[in-house]
Amino acid sequence: MNIPSELKYTKDHEWVKIEDGVATIGITDFAQGELGDIVYVDVDTLDENLAIEDVFGSVEAVKTVSDLFMPLSGEVIEFNEALEDEPELVNSDPYEAGWMIKVQISDDSQIADLLSAEAYQELIKG
Repeated sequence: MNIPSELKYTKDHEWVKIEDGVATIGITDFAQGELGDIVYVDVDTLDENLAIEDVFGSVEAVKTVSDLFMPLSGEVIEFNEALEDEPELVNSDPYEAGWMIKVQISDDSQIADLLSAEAYQELIKG
């Protein structure tokens, strides 16, 4: 299973890449594997300010629909529009082409609460 060490993670199986106050967010390799074939990614929170743990969208797989939770407070500034035509990118390339949103972070102190790759690996081992 792929858990890139340079990323941060949440207990909700999202990954976070932080660059210059902007967080790129997607779901982990583990999450896409658990969900199965993803058929639709729904994000209708573009340009909204959301608090940590707010739902920013949902991901629909063949067998289930799962909410997507904000790992950090901030404004949703970009949605990966490639997912509208190719939601399966979340399955095939969850950490690169399959990213979901970009967020302008409003509270840097929340970053410290995200999980490291090692802590996330422990979480999914159960």
